[in-house]
Amino acid sequence: MAFDKLFSPIKIRGLELPNRVVMSAMGTLFAAKSEDKRSVTDKLIQYHVVRAKGGSGLNTVEVCAVDAASSPRGFLSISDDRYIPGLRRLTDAIHEAGGLAAVQLWQGSLAVSADPQAEKLVPSDRKLAENFTLPGMSVERIRTVIQAFGDGARRAAEAGFDAVEFHCGHNYLPHSFLSAAFNQRQDEWGGSLENRMRFPLECIRAIRANIPEDMPLFMRIVHQDDFVENGLTPEDVIAFCKEAGKLGVDVLNVSRGNIFSAATIYEVPPVDLPHGLNVEAAARIRRETGMLTMPCGRINTPELAEQILEDDQADLVVMARAQLADPEFCNKAKAGKLTSIKYCIGCDQGCYDYFYYGLNDPKYEHITCMRNPALGEEATRSLTPTQTPKKVLIAGGGIAGIEAADALFKRGHHPVLCEASDHLGGQFLLAGVAPRKGDFRRACEMAIRNIQEEGVEIRLNTAVTPELIEKEAPDAVLISIGSEPIVPRIPGADGPGVFGSHETLAGAQVPVGSVVIIGGGLVGMEVAEHLAHQGSHVTVVEMKDAILTEMGMLRKISTQMSMAQEDITVMLNTTCKRIDGKQVVVENEEGEKTLAADAVILAIGSKPRPSEDLQ
Repeated sequence: MAFDKLFSPIKIRGLELPNRVVMSAMGTLFAAKSEDKRSVTDKLIQYHVVRAKGGSGLNTVEVCAVDAASSPRGFLSISDDRYIPGLRRLTDAIHEAGGLAAVQLWQGSLAVSADPQAEKLVPSDRKLAENFTLPGMSVERIRTVIQAFGDGARRAAEAGFDAVEFHCGHNYLPHSFLSAAFNQRQDEWGGSLENRMRFPLECIRAIRANIPEDMPLFMRIVHQDDFVENGLTPEDVIAFCKEAGKLGVDVLNVSRGNIFSAATIYEVPPVDLPHGLNVEAAARIRRETGMLTMPCGRINTPELAEQILEDDQADLVVMARAQLADPEFCNKAKAGKLTSIKYCIGCDQGCYDYFYYGLNDPKYEHITCMRNPALGEEATRSLTPTQTPKKVLIAGGGIAGIEAADALFKRGHHPVLCEASDHLGGQFLLAGVAPRKGDFRRACEMAIRNIQEEGVEIRLNTAVTPELIEKEAPDAVLISIGSEPIVPRIPGADGPGVFGSHETLAGAQVPVGSVVIIGGGLVGMEVAEHLAHQGSHVTVVEMKDAILTEMGMLRKISTQMSMAQEDITVMLNTTCKRIDGKQVVVENEEGEKTLAADAVILAIGSKPRPSEDLQ
């Protein structure tokens, strides 16, 4: 597949993008290591440089605070002229790497709350606690923020950015003014849609007045409000976008979500949500406004991106996390090297969870990526050719062994990948069987095909033993034999009708009927959904006071939403005492209880496989 549309140029005002792929703004926390915790760092520069070199059509620099008093630590700021030299250093580096740079102008409203020193701004009075209400902004303060957006735009132009983006979504201040769900003012800044538009439109007017005529202005919007009363409708958003277009907005970055409800799952949508979840809305907005649009959200393959453009549903596509997972995504896709791409799997573990945790816990230094351990460490962890090729015996053909073999091969070593079973992929491949996790399976299958096409030496049905090590005489042995399920010391756990979670996902013939699952962690709940979807009534027995405790917030919300649609009962603070044929005896504060069970699934976790025998 040639991806001719995806890699065709597009001109927006005076700027020509080499392709239709935009890396949208993503918070990184790299700025937290700067002297004032708000400035450009070398890590941020390297992060953008490798993606510019990787072929990204436009790099959008992360949320950049325009207002000094409400500029939170850990986020970039453009609220003062003293930030211009650092931002210029960043744009110069992106340009030198052959890329183009935009900056996202931002005022975060309550999203700045992780920094107690940052001023919290809201359109109208908002009750945050039983005895505390945050007052709405004064008209004078409204005007200072509008001016701040204009000043930020001027600084962006002086810093050498090729475009700017106005963030008008995700409950940040402009969106909060626009939506009646968050704006209860009764003056000229609230009430009717016309009045609620006033603040974001004035911000746009200020931005446009402070950038060159030929400089493109992007705007990030939500196409509707979810899970809130009196929220924006698609019709409201379209009416607003038409007015924004008249004032000089060129491109609409179409998103979804807010931080006050479960709709936060749409902001950084996890694997549980559909691919291209905003495409249909973006297509409608494009039709009814006549403006350029680019949808974001779970567009993680070049095939999907090309199809969106070929179907004339958008003009550009946001592929952001795809380029976190693989900074060479664009170059590889353009060259047709599809199996070599490290595909984003929508796990949200490094890009969202680490960012969220890092706002309050300094041990989480910056975002990471499950697929790309070099994220944030581009200057020190890039793969370089070796001058001393070595033979490396790799024990274990799961995803760790596969990726190790790929990295070693690319550096010029001779990896020998040994897998005791008859197939590669291990538990990562197995994870793709769980509900809504097909991206895991596809990413793993592509990784397997990649090392096969590279010519990596692969030996299936081959356990690494001391004898094999002696025979092969490798220069090094890399152990990646993974983990195995824990078998609890519960009477009857080894009896008939008792299955392990992994063998269940692998296709074991579990009887349909009443199923009891021991363990309410990630795997236990995935198995619960898997079996419930097949028609079983599932009871989950969990010793803790909550399920899914190891899962990040967005995936947890999504999983709980899906579970609510299935026949699943959860018993918390409950211990399994014994398994007796088709009965399971459990105990909690109400005493002992007997559960009927046509099958019992053990899902209490895994432990590392012992490697002492290889020594």
